[in-house]
Amino acid sequence: MEIKKTITTIFMVPTLGIPRGELTNNGFINGYIKDARRDVQYEGVIYLLLRPKNLDKFREFLDSEYERTKNVIDDYDYEDGLIVIVYKLYPNFKPDFDLVKKGKYSKTSLDFQATFPTVVKIVKNGLHLDEVSLQYRIFNRSQDLISYWEKEFGMVFDHDQEVWRGFREEDEILTLDKMKENV
Repeated sequence: MEIKKTITTIFMVPTLGIPRGELTNNGFINGYIKDARRDVQYEGVIYLLLRPKNLDKFREFLDSEYERTKNVIDDYDYEDGLIVIVYKLYPNFKPDFDLVKKGKYSKTSLDFQATFPTVVKIVKNGLHLDEVSLQYRIFNRSQDLISYWEKEFGMVFDHDQEVWRGFREEDEILTLDKMKENV
């Protein structure tokens, strides 16, 4: 089953500076702005849900994250091998995170956009290819995305219309149902 990535995962998780591949190697599932199962909610944070296959390797990763950054402020376990790591977001990007939450991706700052790669390496049919990153295409309203959505929706986009779905808070909150989907 393909897990639908949250807006938090697409636009906030990459700003944490976690070394490339480390999340994937440690069973990263998705990022969220809140955890509905917790009584205490932190401000200005995101919650990363993971299900690591190798707990020793995960412990090494988590220890290295605590050493790498002061932005890891909590971690806790749930049933079925699920683990949540809470990261404080960089406050200097708050205006950009607010724009993301309004679905105004192309209006984010150039400093914010620069934290995302322009090109990513992918494997397609066994071949290693370079592809323009999704975020870059969204920030720059790339013609291929505009054409895709115009065809998908049978409409013509106007010159300032965004090319990605909006931020729906209910999709961005970690709930028991979302955890069960990932078991």
